[in-house]
Amino acid sequence: MLVYPNFDPVAFRIGPLAVRWYGLMYLVGFILFIVLGRRRAKNRASSGWRVTDVDDMLFFGVFGVIFGGRLGYVLFYKPDYYFAHPLEIFEVWHGGMSFHGGLIGVLIALWFFARARGRRWLDVTDFVAPLIPLGLAAGRLGNFINGELVGRPTDVPWAMVFPQVDNLPRHPSQLYEFGLEGVLLFIIMWGFASKPRPTGAVSGLFLVGYGTFRFIAEFARQPDSFLGFLALGFTMGQWLSLPMIAMGIALMVWAYRGARDGPRARGN
Repeated sequence: MLVYPNFDPVAFRIGPLAVRWYGLMYLVGFILFIVLGRRRAKNRASSGWRVTDVDDMLFFGVFGVIFGGRLGYVLFYKPDYYFAHPLEIFEVWHGGMSFHGGLIGVLIALWFFARARGRRWLDVTDFVAPLIPLGLAAGRLGNFINGELVGRPTDVPWAMVFPQVDNLPRHPSQLYEFGLEGVLLFIIMWGFASKPRPTGAVSGLFLVGYGTFRFIAEFARQPDSFLGFLALGFTMGQWLSLPMIAMGIALMVWAYRGARDGPRARGN
């Protein structure tokens, strides 16, 4: 049995300013997006992608992540509380972000980017999809450092006690999600997107891959105390992941049927 090392959530201080590890993980995610995105843009210059497009997409995407993630948390997880305390919606420093809400926010932001550039929305999402998983991995490391989103009690040999929660050995579910939604999904997405695919196929695979890995990881993650288990014993994260999987499958079927009826494979 392991014991959580009780990291200090503050990485360092500059005068009265406390720089937290979780914020640094967001920064790492954005840097990885730029580095990998520029590489993809250079490899796909023949499709009209430019390095400057990556910087602009990140600008749009940051707003989508922040606003979508926060509103998603408010609406999906604690609507009654925040409707009763609306000013606290803006207090993002207290935590409370939803990946599913952030994804919706990013998709909307990329729609505006696509429209501004005169591109098809799915061409943009296909370009961006392989760049997301390592950012998710960085975020899960931030969750682990903060000692939040802990796993369910277990007796597996690698179980970890989180003293700030209780003395029960638990799944280090943040690390499961780091490996599944982050590293493994990145390997799958990067390999799949390295070859020309029908428009929409890369985006569809991301939805299926993330939704599936998140659904699996939720079996080891402790559900939010204020929600608990929902219908069929699933968590909110699992119920939000099921539509992602369904939409991803539908998008991939549409993409490959379209390619079969009339070739539209592209270097995404």
